[in-house]
Order: sequence, then C-alpha cells, then structure tokens
Amino acid sequence: MLNISQLLASELQLKPQQVQNALELLAEGATIPFIARYRKERTDEMDEVQLRDLQDRHNYLTELEERKKVIVSAIAQQDKLTPELQAKITSCLQKTELEDLYLPYRPKRRTRATIAREKGLEALGTFIKSLNVKNGISASLEAESAKYISETLGVKSADEALKGASDILAEEVADKAELRAYIREYLLENGLFVSRIKDEHPEGTTKFEMYRNYQIKVKNIAPHNLLALCRGEDEKILSFEVAFDEDFVLGYLESQEIKTKVRNVREFYQVMLKDSFNRLIKTSLISEVTNEKKTYADIESIKTFETNLRELLLSAPAGMKPTMAIDPGFRTGCKVAILDETGQFLEYQAVFPHQAAEQRQKAAQTIKKLLEKYQIQLIAIGNGTASRETEEFVAEILPNIAHKPVKVMVNESGASIYSASDVAREEFPDLDITVRGAISIGRRLQDPLAELVKIDPKSIGVGQYQHDVDQKLLKKKLDETVESCVNYVGVDLNTASKELLTFVSGITPTIANNIIAYRNQNGAFKNRRQLLKVAKLGPKAFEQAAGFLRIRGGENPLDNTAVHPESYSLVQSIAADLGVSLNQVTQVAEKLKEANIKKYVTDTIGEPTLRDILSELEKPGRDPRAEFKYATFKEGIKEIKDLTVGMQLEGIITNVANFGAFVDIGVHQDGLVHISQLADRFVDDPKKIVKVGQVVKIQVLEINEKLKRISLSMKGIKQ
Repeated sequence: MLNISQLLASELQLKPQQVQNALELLAEGATIPFIARYRKERTDEMDEVQLRDLQDRHNYLTELEERKKVIVSAIAQQDKLTPELQAKITSCLQKTELEDLYLPYRPKRRTRATIAREKGLEALGTFIKSLNVKNGISASLEAESAKYISETLGVKSADEALKGASDILAEEVADKAELRAYIREYLLENGLFVSRIKDEHPEGTTKFEMYRNYQIKVKNIAPHNLLALCRGEDEKILSFEVAFDEDFVLGYLESQEIKTKVRNVREFYQVMLKDSFNRLIKTSLISEVTNEKKTYADIESIKTFETNLRELLLSAPAGMKPTMAIDPGFRTGCKVAILDETGQFLEYQAVFPHQAAEQRQKAAQTIKKLLEKYQIQLIAIGNGTASRETEEFVAEILPNIAHKPVKVMVNESGASIYSASDVAREEFPDLDITVRGAISIGRRLQDPLAELVKIDPKSIGVGQYQHDVDQKLLKKKLDETVESCVNYVGVDLNTASKELLTFVSGITPTIANNIIAYRNQNGAFKNRRQLLKVAKLGPKAFEQAAGFLRIRGGENPLDNTAVHPESYSLVQSIAADLGVSLNQVTQVAEKLKEANIKKYVTDTIGEPTLRDILSELEKPGRDPRAEFKYATFKEGIKEIKDLTVGMQLEGIITNVANFGAFVDIGVHQDGLVHISQLADRFVDDPKKIVKVGQVVKIQVLEINEKLKRISLSMKGIKQ
C-alpha cells in the first residue's frame, strides 16, 4: 500500500521529518493551536494552515487505504483479483478513481443484465464479443440468438435473446473505468451548465434573473454561480442541466469498443453502445460531474465563510467598559440593558421614544439618568428595525451628558438566536428573551469574540449560501475557525464563559463546566497550577490548555502571558541572569534583546519558542486584535428611499463573498459593492481588498427599491 507520510511530504512540500513529527503529535492528542504555538521545534514552525491541510489530507488518504483493503478483499472473494487490477487499486490516489475500478465487481441490485444472465444469455453475449475483432467473421446474430429460445428460462424469441445479450454487454461497457474516466473528464472540460427560469416567473420578478437564459462552461463556473443555481432549483424557480455534444461521446465509445468491420456486428454494437450511454452512463456521470463541481463550490464557499468568521471574531473589541445596550423597536419600544465593565448585567428598562412626544421625553429622561448613574462609556445600538431612529434619538441626548460616551451601531445578526437558546436561558433564567438580546448586543461591542462563540456561526450572517453547502464540512471548518481565534487571542480564566472555555485547546465541555464550578466554589484562580485541582483536568489537558488561559493580577505575572508554564523555569533563569525580577518582565524583554538568546536554547526549547517568549514579555497581557474603529452613518439616511445615485456614504463591511462585499450603510438593507467596483484596478479576490468589520467609504451606483437592491462602488474614493 501507499507510504502516506512520504506522499504527504511530497504533495504539501514539507520535509518528511515535519510530517512525521506533526502526525505523531496529532496522534498523541495534541491540538493544532497547541502544536502551532508550543511545538515549533518539532514541526520546523509549521503554522495552523499547514497543520490543518496535513490533517485533512492524512485523514483522506487513511480512509482511502481502508477502502482499498475492503475492495481488494471483496474482489478476491470473487476470485477476480488479478495482479494488474491490484496494482491499479494500490496506486489510486482519488476515491472516484478507486470506485470506478470497483464498479464491475460491486454487488448490484437486480438489473436488466442480471435478468439476462439468469435467462442463460451470457454465452450469447460472449459469442457476439468474439465476432467483434479486427478481422472478425460474418455470422447471423438472429440464427445464433434463436438457439437461446427457452420456455423454461422465459426467453420467448430470438429478438428477446439478442436484447438480453445487448443488456449484458451494455452493462460491461458502462462498468469500464477507463471509459468512465474519459467521459467524466470530457464533461468537466467541454460540458456546459445551462439554466432556464420557469415560465411562471415573469421577467424581473426573481433574484435569479441573471440565470434566465444562462450558460457557461462547466470548468469555468464560479462557485457562487453554481450554488445560486442549486438554490434556484431547490426553490423551484429555475432548472439547470449539463449540456454537451452527445454525438462526440458516442463516437468516442464506438472508436474504443467497435473493432470489426462486419456490418451487422457493427450495427449491433452501435445500438448497444447508445443504450449503454443513455441508460447507464450519462445520468450517473452528469451527476458525478455536478457533484464534483458542487463539492468544489462548497469548499470555496466555506473558505470564504471561514475568512469572514475569523475577521468578525477577531473584530477589535471596544473594551470592557460600562455599556448601555439598546435593542431598538417602534411599537414594542427599545429594550435597554446596562452592563458593567466585565459584561455583568446590572439593570433593564424599556423606553418608547418613537411614539407620543410625552413618551419620547420620558424616554430621554430615563436614558440620561442611566448614562449618568452608571457613568456609561459605550452605547451599543442594534442595527435592526428602528435602529437609525433610535440612534438619532440618543444623539439628541448626548450633548447633555458631561462624560461623552461613544455611540456605536452593532450588527445584531444572531442576537435573537442567542436570546432564545439554551445557553441564554441558562445564563439569564429570569430575564425576558428581549432583554437577553439587548445584553448580547452590548457584550458583542465590549468583546465580540467572547460573545459570538455562544452563537451558531451559521446564524451570524457572514456566510455565502451557507445553508446550501455540505453541512458536516461547514460545521467542522467553522468550529476549527472559532478554536483558532479563541486560542490566538487567549482567554481570561476568571471571567470566561463555559462556551468560550470549550474552544480552548484541550478543554472539553465537561472540563469547562468543572472550571466554572471550581471558580464558583473557590473564587478566582490565583495561578495556572490551580487548574490541576479541577475535576477531570489532568496533566495532558493542562499541557494543552494552560498557555492559552490568562490570569490577570495573579501570583505569577507570567500567568497573564502566552508563555507556557513548561517554560517558566527558563524565563526565571534568564531573569536571574539579567538581574531582573519577574514582576518587571518587560525589562527582561528589553535586556534580552541585547543578549545572545542562542545560549538559552535547550533540547526542547529552541530559538522559535525563545522569540515567542521575548515577544510576550515585551507587552504582557496585550490583546492581539486591532484597534477599535466604528462607522458614522449619514444623518437623515434611514431607508432605501432616502438614497440617491451618486451619494457618498460611510459604511461597514458585513459580509465578503466571491463576487463582492456587502456594506451596511444604515438603511436596514446592505448594499453590494461588486468585485468590479472594489478598487481602481482589477481584483481577482475581494478578500484581498476588504474584510468583515472594515469601515469603508462608498458611492451609491444604483437603487432598486422593488427588489431591495443597492449597488455601491469604492472606485475613485480615498479610503
């Protein structure tokens, strides 16, 4: 069988030792964030992307090898395993190719060929094949077929016998791996996706208008276009198919399968091959080609989702400051929640500023009183219904507030999902669903990562056709993204929620619950070593998790850094050499710059880890996320009808797709900056220009109120 490690090294352009060591670490239960951060010497500094690629490909090849064993065994049991076939199976690197090889030997349901064999017609098929040779002789197929008429076996006529033999040969042709591979490749290279919108949907009435009379080469279709076609088909608005030159394919089959020049045998084969293609090959290969392109589209869409989710989770936090969170509403009023600087809920009020003047005045007094009582520094306003009206209402109050809090519009996608979830009910069992939603809006301004991990990523609104892609793969990749982000930032051990802790390297949901229980019973953790007193958190889990957990103001200043406890003794030795106390760790970093770090290299700690330690000691406890910025929406622009072509506005990127970026400009409907309008130069990938959460300046290009579509441009605008 294959040497998987050797193949991985070749495919991924890695050294064999890197592959071997990384796979050993993964087999030992080490997480990818842990390996990437704390085992750089073992992997020669492989990053998370390389490690995940290695893990995914290793899993694929391992599954492939296991499948090969099953197939080889199954064919051997049929006494049909030849050395040549076994060699082909052994060298396979793709599951599709492997299944093609197995197809002739796979147990089948009862087919027309099966029934023909039961009627004793296999010998007739063999006879006809014997005539199909370069210098084949002429023979009467009807006369030969008449020999197989049998009342007992149910063969009533020579014509029926000939059709049965044809069914047997048609199935043999359809099972040939090399023919299927050629036709599959032909469809991928030369086929066309062709779509039509159904007659019951008049022109200009659907969001799929561009697919009304659409065709594109299979090999050239963009992932988002194929996913749109699939969505349109699911919604019964359009239909699409793979079109191709069927005569060419039939000509190919004839060139490969017909050897004789004898007319009647040739004609038999032509009819048989057409039947084989139309009945047994065409539909399955079109399905395989469509599925292959759909799988690619899924992967590309999920990659875009991963990138967007990462940018959103790593959005700059406004900071842990006293916050007023407002979930706006017209008829039901605005739900106002007050949070302290740690995100703890303090008070709730409902105000009704969008009704009678008396109610508006009363609401203003309530807001002013709360702002002053709690010395609020941040005001988070959800961007849903009544958001712009609420923002303007709050803006009228702020000039009368001495300490000038900052007012920010917050994307509330998923807040309603959170507020109705088991997580929210467990966190706030006595609060109404609307209050929980307001709290979530406030917390995601204070610290987006800590709050958004409580919500299913699919509900956050940064995906591209996320409900149309492979859901198992989507969940896997999004969970990996959340895990990566959480461990990149690090987690405050004494304030983290159960949900946040669950994504920390080495911490299971059970251990996360136990950490919370220990904290509630014993108070705040004072040092990382206390983690070993938590139930079910043993030495292995401690090794994986400790470096990603922070303790602010603890007994050891290194506990508030990404320095792993296994390196503490080295840092202490370095500090002692430099004559610096650990309480002055920044000085250690400053002085170590002048020293030769190579002298501190050990068998397990090399220069990469020493550089990481030095970086951590320079700014202990720092947040690696960017500086907080927010968009200022234009006054008076609240609805689509307020927009005019040519208007320049400021907005915030809410989603990036393969075809462009969506921007919230404060009118309850995101506008689209098409990929062609992102820059004054050619752009092949929107992610190279913009990212979720980025504040941008745009110009309105086109407005379609009926379809609620806004076209925007960033061309010619200095950002």
